[in-house]
Amino acid sequence: MFLMEKDVVLTTDEAIEYLKISKPTFLKYIRHGKIKAIKAGKGWRILQSELNRFLLGEVN
Repeated sequence: MFLMEKDVVLTTDEAIEYLKISKPTFLKYIRHGKIKAIKAGKGWRILQSELNRFLLGEVN
């Protein structure tokens, strides 16, 4: 059995700060499917590993 590293779940504001982009740009990336996110209440939840994948330019 492998020990899996826990992936950090970020809120919308945390993800925007992590990526250093504006909220409209962040939401555009979600709409266009460039960043995978889950809608939770009024905001979004995003895995930090997903943001790292996005920053590295990896395709889904």
